[in-house]
Amino acid sequence: MVNPITDDSTFVQQVEKARIASARANATEPRAIAASYDPVNRLIIIHLKSGAIFSFPPDIAQGLANAVAEDLAEIEITPNGEGLHWSKLDADFTVSGLMMGMFGSKRWMAELHRQWATEQVS
Repeated sequence: MVNPITDDSTFVQQVEKARIASARANATEPRAIAASYDPVNRLIIIHLKSGAIFSFPPDIAQGLANAVAEDLAEIEITPNGEGLHWSKLDADFTVSGLMMGMFGSKRWMAELHRQWATEQVS
């Protein structure tokens, strides 16, 4: 909802703050410039603006687990490189979230951690 009390100078200040915050985020947060699916190694591979490469197995990501190769290969990158989207799978992830190990909801992550703990014991 628009605040009718906000004057033009306040609006201009808010826009400038938003531009500065966006520029800071683009300079410091990981941004994807390319993403692909490697069916041989079964990995999602993300090429970052920094030159680094990050990869993960899709089976640990909510919405990607058990998906077929052709659907995993259809990766869209958001215009600013901040996120990844799989239309057919209705799955979305932020690059920074993936790099921090966030592969799904709290419930999804709890189940992953339970599986990983069980595997370590075996």
